Amino acid sequence: MAKIEMKTPLVEMDGDEMTRIIWQIIKDELICPYVDLKTEYYDLGLEYRDKTNDQVTIDSAEATKRLGVAVKCATITPNAARVEEYGLKQMWKSPNGTIRALLDGTVFRAPIVVKGIDPVVSCWKKPITIARHAYGDVYKNAEMRIDGPGKVELVYTAADGTERRELVHVFDGPGVVQGQHNLDASIESFARSCFEYALSTGQDLWFATKDTISKTYDHRFKDVFADIYEAEYRERFEAAGIEYFYTLIDDAVARVVKSEGGFIWACKNYDGDVMSDMLSSAFGSLAMMTSVLVSPHGYFEYEAAHGTVQRHYYKHLRGEATSTNSVATIFAWTGALRKRGELDELPELVDFANRLEAATIHTIESGRMTGDLARITSLENPETLGTREFILAIRETLDAEAAA
Repeated sequence: MAKIEMKTPLVEMDGDEMTRIIWQIIKDELICPYVDLKTEYYDLGLEYRDKTNDQVTIDSAEATKRLGVAVKCATITPNAARVEEYGLKQMWKSPNGTIRALLDGTVFRAPIVVKGIDPVVSCWKKPITIARHAYGDVYKNAEMRIDGPGKVELVYTAADGTERRELVHVFDGPGVVQGQHNLDASIESFARSCFEYALSTGQDLWFATKDTISKTYDHRFKDVFADIYEAEYRERFEAAGIEYFYTLIDDAVARVVKSEGGFIWACKNYDGDVMSDMLSSAFGSLAMMTSVLVSPHGYFEYEAAHGTVQRHYYKHLRGEATSTNSVATIFAWTGALRKRGELDELPELVDFANRLEAATIHTIESGRMTGDLARITSLENPETLGTREFILAIRETLDAEAAA
């Protein structure tokens, strides 16, 4: 069959370690045989980020603004050990944090539900979607090591030169200090993205912060959501028969584990980072969760919600067999291809993305899966496949279903 012709390229952001290996196999076996793939390629591998002083990360975000749709491989956010391992010039910031700061918007993450992979929380009957604010907080912080006695203050200097000061702490010895920020405009975009997504999917929306402790910072999030809901969304939510619900983050955690699911849980940046990993693992595997950054400016960036699978990568380098789950990375590609097809009015590209996702799910439900799923499946006698073999099994299913 003739390959599907693309009109507009995707922004392709390559990554690190085992996910970089999987990335290429997915392209070779599941996409390029069927699609005349057009991408604008950016290497976000750690070595090249270091070589370009992280300019390549900024360039990839700017390209996403220009082309509208991006697909991103998992990348390393270096710590001190990584700086030494890779001989880096410095401890570069999270590429995800940099990209999200430039694109703004909200990250929506939802588990990929498959028969035979049952949630560890027995009362969960429906997926829980995490809406993660994609700007600021600890991901855009400034921090300092305090060497000895002294005081630390927050200082705001207005445009007219006047100052406001707030004491952070009087140190009587060494310690650390951190400053975070956020923007009303970004919080407002976050709120509207969440309300619109809830309406489009017909799901209740929960939002949670710790405003009782953070009486200015977190309280601002609570107030912005409340004001926008009352002014713009209450009537629409009531007409749709869905609810907006606010509570404290610790109360939300307690409620979530006793719920049936089927709602959107909006979280600040760090809370969303942590809770999305918890949910993905509880629903089956870290590699079984979709992730898309939706910008209010019309940009979409699709990625896997997990990391670079470092342990498997070292096994791969030693020539040992691996069984790495590639589902989330496949769904990053299908999400980007689907959105590209929708924006470019290419129904055949949308259909291909849908068929590839279905083939991936059907392969698992037939009993062929990677080791992480084989260890937890309720299906009898699952067949554990290696990293490449699992992807080839999906291609076999895709071809068989197309022929049928």
